[in-house]
Amino acid sequence: MKKETVLKALQALKKDSPQRNFDQSVDIIINLKNLNLKNPSDQVDFFVNLHHGIGRKITVCALVGPELLEDAKKYCDFAVEASHFDEYADKKKAKKLASTYDYFIAQANIMQRVAAVFGRTLGPRGKMPNPKAGCIIPPKGNVKATVEKLQKTVRIMAKKSPQIQLSIGKASQPEEEVVDNILYVYDQVIHHLPKEKENIKNVAIKLTMSKPVVLS
Repeated sequence: MKKETVLKALQALKKDSPQRNFDQSVDIIINLKNLNLKNPSDQVDFFVNLHHGIGRKITVCALVGPELLEDAKKYCDFAVEASHFDEYADKKKAKKLASTYDYFIAQANIMQRVAAVFGRTLGPRGKMPNPKAGCIIPPKGNVKATVEKLQKTVRIMAKKSPQIQLSIGKASQPEEEVVDNILYVYDQVIHHLPKEKENIKNVAIKLTMSKPVVLS
């Protein structure tokens, strides 16, 4: 997929889309083929660290013990200390927490408690602290670096339907950054598919309120 093709498609998409009173997201849609998603080896689920952010702040909640609490309060959007975990046995409170933040990070030595208290709420939403994304931190780990990395981290997933869709930028974001994110995600997806390009049906981009435009 050529950079020029993606750039022209993005410019045309923005030009043809009616003005909205909010900054629309730019999504990439990758339709897959010749995969048996009932077979775990054909499923797609991995994290990518983009070269650029996605045009908005990624919010992070920390579930930590006393060792990381100070840094968690300083660098995360919200922190829950282990002594307060029981408050989230309240399903309504737990659901509100789960829907408020993009990523959850946790202290490694209390992961068993994190799973027991938050697993039922975060698990179905795909928000349990994930070691693949670097979201499980040792008691003396670097919270600041983790939060900074998550600002450019996206999850690529196709487990039930042969389609990957995620936001990779904003309409107001420099076009070069959005195009670079699109190409990087596409390249990473290819390398995670059993037959690489042969497993890709087509690729499209869209704005929040627009119809998809097929790139290939």
